[in-house]
Amino acid sequence: MRRRRSPALTASPVLVGAVTLLVTIVAVFISYNANQGLPFVPTYDLRVQLLNGYKLVEGNDVRAGGFRVGVIGEITSQRVRVEGTERSIALVEVKLDKDIEPLAVDTIVAVRSRSALGLKYLELAPGSADQTFEAGDTVPLANSASPPADLEDVLAAFPPEVRNAARTSLTGFGDALVGRGPAINTVVAELRPFLRRLQPVMRNLGAPATELDRLFPALARAVGETAPVADVQAQFIADMATTFGALSSDPEALRETITESPSTLEAATESFRVQTPFLARAAELSRLLDPGARELRASLPAINAALAAGVPAFRETPQLGRDLEHLFRAVESLGDNPSSLPALQDLQRAFEVTRPAVEYLAPYQTVCNYLVYFFNPLATHLSNVVPGGTSQRIYAKLLSSTQPNNLGTTESLRPVDVPADQDPQATPVQQALHAQASQPAVDGRGRADCQNGQNGYLNRLVTDPRWPPDNAAGGFIGGGSHTVLDSNSPGLAGGTYKARELGIESVEDVP
Repeated sequence: MRRRRSPALTASPVLVGAVTLLVTIVAVFISYNANQGLPFVPTYDLRVQLLNGYKLVEGNDVRAGGFRVGVIGEITSQRVRVEGTERSIALVEVKLDKDIEPLAVDTIVAVRSRSALGLKYLELAPGSADQTFEAGDTVPLANSASPPADLEDVLAAFPPEVRNAARTSLTGFGDALVGRGPAINTVVAELRPFLRRLQPVMRNLGAPATELDRLFPALARAVGETAPVADVQAQFIADMATTFGALSSDPEALRETITESPSTLEAATESFRVQTPFLARAAELSRLLDPGARELRASLPAINAALAAGVPAFRETPQLGRDLEHLFRAVESLGDNPSSLPALQDLQRAFEVTRPAVEYLAPYQTVCNYLVYFFNPLATHLSNVVPGGTSQRIYAKLLSSTQPNNLGTTESLRPVDVPADQDPQATPVQQALHAQASQPAVDGRGRADCQNGQNGYLNRLVTDPRWPPDNAAGGFIGGGSHTVLDSNSPGLAGGTYKARELGIESVEDVP
């Protein structure tokens, strides 16, 4: 009896297909999770504190010495105190190979760029400390190094129009190099002798004596100075293009200008020798004007007010000019009159004749003012019109002849308009004493002795004081306190009220 054979495994197409599908699913699963680490493979897990995420994502590589040693897991935020201020930082979980375990506590971590497209990876620089991190420990923020600037961050510093222009330029250069491989090879071959000859030139430029290191900072400062006036510079260049276009339109004139330039420069150099002192003085003048310029800021309000007040006066200037025109015409007519010159000559002669008398009389007149005293009362004496002529105004002021010290009495004991208890020498009186005419104004030594005039009554007793002093305030009316009866009162009467006010006590005090 023959035994029946069991069917082979490969004899069932369904079973073969199921096994193949299972293997495929497992391979896809492993491939998909490769960035998360192989399943069932033990790892060395740590957490790393970073100042920020630096555009890291889950699945990015962790590298050490250029080799992949793990992957980045979950990325979360954490609140910590940084330099005394509470802020948020990034907390990155990393899954490392067991081969790198353990890491020293002085290991440095840094985020690096993997490509120009923004791909990142976390780099480990293992330390040499004896103490190490255990699985699950946290690498502190102090172990995090500052990442280098990304290309996209550098490009983001430029405004959008510059980035668009750079993109256009890069596209243009790329199009220009497409299909020109042989030409580029030729250029590279020709660069070798060029670079060989360039070495001594660069050696000279790199020598300290050239001070090339100061050139670029100076250029940077110059560019910084011109940056605020960039629009003006651009307009200047545009205007210069127009100017150069005009110069190129006449080559002959340009040629003659170039021919004459050396002699012109020589003349200019010679003139600078003369201009140098002037420029030095101009600099000194500017330095001296600087305080005035600073003061002008504070003085401008007053100057503006003066100008505002002067505008109305300037408006009256035309009328003043017309009036002056009439005046000058009158003066011109006076000068043309044949009688003017003899009259001026006679007037000059009169001044020459009267000058000694005026010079002699002026001090005395200044001390006692007798001329004014004479002419002023004379006008008042003759100003009262009566039938048939004029009379002295005093007649209209006369009162009863029985009143003591009235205006019609020449023997008054005191001024009629000053109370008896007041000093007439200290009070200007309205009525002057009509007595003692033609007395001297000064004594032999030039001292004031104005006995008559607007000085009022003399503050002295008569030569023979037979009466007691007047005391009207006390109820007794005596006499003689201010009575003047002598023809030439002895002693000095002093100056007038105004002369005493001005401090003129003698002819020598006359200014």
